[in-house]
Amino acid sequence: MIAFVSGPVAALAPDSAVVEVGGIGMAVQCTPGTLSALRLGQQARLATSLVVREDSLTLYGFADDDERSTFELLQTASGVGPRLAQAMLAVHSPDALRRAVATADEKALTAVPGIGKKGAQKLLLELKDRLGAPLGTGPAVGAPVTAGWQDQLHAALIGLGYATREADEAVAAVAPQAESGGGAPQIGPLLKAALQTLNRTR
Repeated sequence: MIAFVSGPVAALAPDSAVVEVGGIGMAVQCTPGTLSALRLGQQARLATSLVVREDSLTLYGFADDDERSTFELLQTASGVGPRLAQAMLAVHSPDALRRAVATADEKALTAVPGIGKKGAQKLLLELKDRLGAPLGTGPAVGAPVTAGWQDQLHAALIGLGYATREADEAVAAVAPQAESGGGAPQIGPLLKAALQTLNRTR
């Protein structure tokens, strides 16, 4: 198993990063929250989980060991594959997920794309004794993984190579979408929307 990768960031995309390890570029699938902390050319250390399929080897990267272990525990529930587990971590921090399961918060789980009401009920039952109790260190359920969606989105765009002015304009363009949801803005959809506005203006 590849427990972590460490090295300079060689490339960034909306859902992945390439980290140079010993002269080899390791492609790592990451959540927008994890990607927003990375910068091209700077050193990075990502906890990783290797998912092996008949036709592929996919490396998933995380900001810390807690995210990785939560990612792996989520997949012990029936119907949860690596992509859905990663989507859950894109919306909620590990502690927010533990709190959602501990309090049987269906609404928090249905906020994740791909999880409906029945799926949420099933996951709450299956994960109840697996994720453990909340540690009390993460943000509340539904809160952004890191404070300030504008700063997080801006940092992600800069990390992808956009100029400060372009990032400012893209953040302003998606602000109505971020503020119309009623809940905490989710970085993943906002990043996709911001990239679409940037592609239209180029």
